[in-house]
Parts: sequence; structure tokens; C-alpha cells
Amino acid sequence: MAGGLAGELGAGQSDFGGVGIMQTPTARMAPEGTMSVSWSRTQPYRRYNVFFQPTAWFEGGFRYVEVENREFRAAGDGRANLDKGFDMKLRLLEETRYWPQVALGFRDVGGTTLFGAEYLAASKRLGDVDLTLGIGWGYLGNYSDVSSPFGWIDSKLDERPRRSGGSQGGEFALDSLFRGPMALFGGVEWQTPWDRLILQAELEGNNYANEPQNNDQDRDSRVNLGARLAVTDNFEVRTGWQRGNTAMAGVSYNIDLAGLRQVKNDPAPMPIDAPPRDSWSTVAGELESNAGMRVARISQDGSHLRVEAEPTTFRHLGQSEARAGRILHAQADEGVDQFRYTWYNRGMPLREDVHPRDSFVAAARSESAEEAHLHSLYAHARLDVPDGETLYRGRASGFDWGIGPRLDQNFGGPDGYLFRLMAVADAEYRTDANGWFSGEIAWTVWDNLDDYEYIADSQLPRVRTFIGDYLAESSLGIENLQYTRTARLGDNWYAMGYGGLLEMMYAGAGGELLYRPFNSPLAFGMDVNWVRQRDFEQRFDLRDYETWTGHATAYIDTGIEDILAKVSLGRYLARDFGGTLDLSREFASGVRIGAWGTWTDAGDDFGEGGFDKGLYLSMPFDALFTRSSRDRAELDWRPLTRDGGAALNRRYELFDLTEEREMGRYWDDYHRTWQ
Repeated sequence: MAGGLAGELGAGQSDFGGVGIMQTPTARMAPEGTMSVSWSRTQPYRRYNVFFQPTAWFEGGFRYVEVENREFRAAGDGRANLDKGFDMKLRLLEETRYWPQVALGFRDVGGTTLFGAEYLAASKRLGDVDLTLGIGWGYLGNYSDVSSPFGWIDSKLDERPRRSGGSQGGEFALDSLFRGPMALFGGVEWQTPWDRLILQAELEGNNYANEPQNNDQDRDSRVNLGARLAVTDNFEVRTGWQRGNTAMAGVSYNIDLAGLRQVKNDPAPMPIDAPPRDSWSTVAGELESNAGMRVARISQDGSHLRVEAEPTTFRHLGQSEARAGRILHAQADEGVDQFRYTWYNRGMPLREDVHPRDSFVAAARSESAEEAHLHSLYAHARLDVPDGETLYRGRASGFDWGIGPRLDQNFGGPDGYLFRLMAVADAEYRTDANGWFSGEIAWTVWDNLDDYEYIADSQLPRVRTFIGDYLAESSLGIENLQYTRTARLGDNWYAMGYGGLLEMMYAGAGGELLYRPFNSPLAFGMDVNWVRQRDFEQRFDLRDYETWTGHATAYIDTGIEDILAKVSLGRYLARDFGGTLDLSREFASGVRIGAWGTWTDAGDDFGEGGFDKGLYLSMPFDALFTRSSRDRAELDWRPLTRDGGAALNRRYELFDLTEEREMGRYWDDYHRTWQ
């Protein structure tokens, strides 16, 4: 099936999510940048899965398992039990002509581990057939037809600790890994002559006689039979006959996050040989409307024409520069031989890109000259701009506003799926280049927050678990109202201070300092904040709880598959101390996917979950709509709202505001600038 994964041999989602057959995983991986959403039902289990392929060698995702014949005791209303879990799979060996692909995987780690398992799998393709053979521990090893070699080391490794899935959970069950009996599993997929249809057969490693929560199931056969049918390039329906007595049904949908891109309907670039404009003020207006640059100043220093501006429209600065060069060429006198673009954000100078005029004009006129222009331009961080002759100066102050929808949601807790659909009005007034007032007012259009009742046990101050009171108390609330000011303190030093209603739950004041060398893989920051809890009505009243919170943070470009590591150490809102590890990757499409975990000294006081963790997806509007934009939409998933490890939700962070200090894909994306 060209153009998608549905109907592709060895690319289907298993019942548990992740590339596999049905109940069994394989060593296969989805293409890099794939997001797969799937659902399956094999009585008494319904599984809801979301899996990501951030790199070619790593697969990860999360799952909800609804157990139809067991009660969710925390809910207390007879609702079916809902278990949460994380999976990950590592490719150890890539398939060659003679060797199979080999992968090591972990199922249901970091949760209650009711369905916890580890496995080693090998997959080999032979024409229209894909074969898999593996060994599994835990849920995949309950058939116990293989003796574990680890028992020779220590007899304790022959037994696997039994977990009841009690209220605590949430910890990595390191004492269970690769312990207990083992079982063989495997399977085969056949690409039928009808290329939309895949037939499957598998041998399970689970015997269903040791199911979680004493929920053992009858099994008449160890062999499962199934089929996958591609409905579209990326949508697939699945069916099967499992355990020799139970039907399975499922669906899956794949999204290519790495390749997301829309054909643009932006205004066409100006002709390279257009006549000059009537004034530099007109030029500045065209730079904003056509090149996506909010111009602060245009100046000329000898043969150098410089534009100092903030990017407003195009995600790739090269696109702005390619459009701007056409406008400047029409206006500049013959003595100008360089176009210089000094890029700012919130009044902070970040870098300067330099285009020789002759090579730029040649590239704009002929595609054959683009390579020469690419090798002639350069970027630097020498940002002490000479005075030169000011040709135009823009206004530093101004007002901007907008209104749009937003959906807040929480699912997987005892209260079921909770949502709030809002209309959010956002406004900003810039007092000068470095300072601005910002605010957000949210009006709830539709919600079911009256269903929010569950409060987990915790011995910590209630810094986040009042969420239900905030969401249900008022339909109209001020979510943010603050003044923010930035400064550049030195060649690589940036600072920011802020105060006001900082987020929905907290007001206060704070500051941040960031050391970020130009185009360096390392950056370091520190923030300190004094905050006080806001009243539930989200107006201007405050509650009694107050605290100091802040973190020291290192940002590390690992150099591995564009993975950014963010490590923070400090004090959280509940006065607990600890750290957060955040790993993320941004694809060429601009989509960023990431996962984080927070561990603190709260210990047993934390309550259910043991530590805080979650996944997130950041989507650029540029990849979704036909008009270019630098705005983004954020989608976060966290299994529980807890007080431990809770950080202040600061609206602005210096690392994000200074992103143009990193050249990123500037050179790789050069040829996009002419599109």
C-alpha cells in the first residue's frame, strides 16, 4: 500500500499497541516519526493505545486497559477497572540479508505492571511472509515452557514477584525484570495476493491461568488466528480468533508526524526586479506582510544594509530572509553589497544572518545559482550593531489580541473522561521592546467537570489536586495576567523577570537567568519564584498557601537523532525537592514529541503513582494549515494529577524565547526558502 502503513507486511499494531501481530510483539519498528493510535477488544479486555516512533531504533507508548469484569474500586460506582501502562522497545540488530531484526522490549513498565513483561524477539522477512520468534518473561512467559537461564545464577530469579495492582503502583518494578519462568512465542504474517489483506497466525507465551486480579480465562488453544485489512493508506481494521474460544476486533490509525506538511497559500514573494517603493516605511510594511518580519529598525552602514526584526510568520528564518532580500534589492542603492538580518525576540538580540547581495540576486533569478548562494551566506552572534544611518525605526509599543477555542481534558482516572471546552481570549500590550503585559481569560462553553470527585491519598500540601475546584467553581476565569521583562546581560547571557497572576492556580513573582552560547549543544538556566495559591474563582483573591519554588536546568543537545535532554533540579510547589528528566525530539516537520519523569523526596507521602510522568506532543500550526505560522498547539498526557513533583506552569521560558540562538536545520532547509 503506497503512501501509508495500513496493509504493509510487518507494520501492524498489536492488541497491546506497538508493532506486533496480535497478543505477541515482534522485532519490527514503524517508520521514524510515526504516531499510531489503536483500539482492540478481546473479552474481558478493551485496550486503548497511543504509540510513537521517535527514532528508528526506539518505540514507546502508553495504554489504557479496561477490564470489563473487574470494578474500578477508586471510582466507587461500579465502573470497569482501568489500568495504565507504558511500553518501550529497543532495536538491537537491524535486519540484513542473512540475519533477522532483533529487539528487546518492556511491556507495562512504570505503572501497576499488572500486564508487565519483558521479551527478546527476532523477525525475518522471506518474500511475502514475515516470521517472528521470541522468548518472554512475565505476562508473555506464563506458559513456562522454557527454563530461565538466570536461575543458574540465583534461585531467587526463578520466581517473579506477584503484584496485586494496589493503590500505590507507578514505580519501576526493577525487582521483577527478567525474573520468573519463560515461554516461547512467535508468529507469521502473510501478504495475500490482495495487497490490502494480511493474514496472521501466532503462538502465545501466556497461558491465561495467572491473569491479574484473579481474572483467569479459559484457553482452548495456544494458537491465535487473525487478519488485517487496510481501509485507507493509514486506517486498518483487525479481527481474530484468540485462545481458541474468543473473538478479537480492533482498529488502528497511523500518522506520519515527521512528514506532516501542507501546501501553502501564502502571498507570493515579491518579484526580484520590482521597482523601488516610495519610502522605507513602505518597505518595513512589506517586510512584515510578505516576509513575516516585525521590523524594529532598518539602517545602512557603508555597503551593509541591516534589518533588525522579530520573526512573526515563517517557521524557517531562511524563508523570511529570501522574501526580504527581494524587497531590499528593489530599494537599496547600488553601493549596498550585503543584506544583514539581526534577529531579536522580545527585545533580546539572538543572531545575525548575512547574505551577499550579488549571490542572493543570482539565486533568486535562477535555481542553478542557489548552491553558490548557500555557500556564500553565513550567521554569527556578534550582535553589537553599529549605529549607521537609520532609514526606518518602528514603534516598540503596541497592542495585539485574539480569541480561539481550547480543550482541556483528563482521562484514565476514576472519574472517567473529563473535559472542558473553552473560548479563550488572549491579549498583549508591549510597553517597549523588552517589556509587555499579557493576559488570558477563559470562558467555559461546555464541560462535565461536575463528575470530578476523586482525590487520591497524599500527605503533601494540596498544590494541584484542587484542580476540580478550580475547574468547577466558575465558568469565567482569569488564567493569566502578568508583566514580563527581558534583558541581554552579555554575549551569551539572558534574563527575564515577571509578576502577576502567573497561571490558573498561582500568583506571584519570579525571575530566570539563562546562559546560552550561540549554536552550542549546551545551555544552562535557573529560575526562582515566590508564589501564592489563587482563589478557586480565578479572580484576584488569594488563598493562604505560599511557597518558594525554582530549578536549575541543563539543556543538552545529545547529538543522537536530534534528541534534546532537559534535566532540572530544584524545589517543587509542594516544597518537595527532586529532579525532572525530559527527553524530546523535533522532526523536520516541526512536530516535537517527548516524555518526562519527575522524582522527588516525597517518598510515601506522594500517594498513588509513586512519581510524576507524562508524554507530550507539540504540533506547529505550520504543518496543519495552508498559511504559514510560528504558533504551536500542545497536547499533554499524564496519567494522574498529583501534588508531588508539581512545577509552576510559567507562561514564558527563556530557552523557548531564545530558540533562534540554535541554527537547527537552517542549512538543511535552505532549499525550502525559495518555495
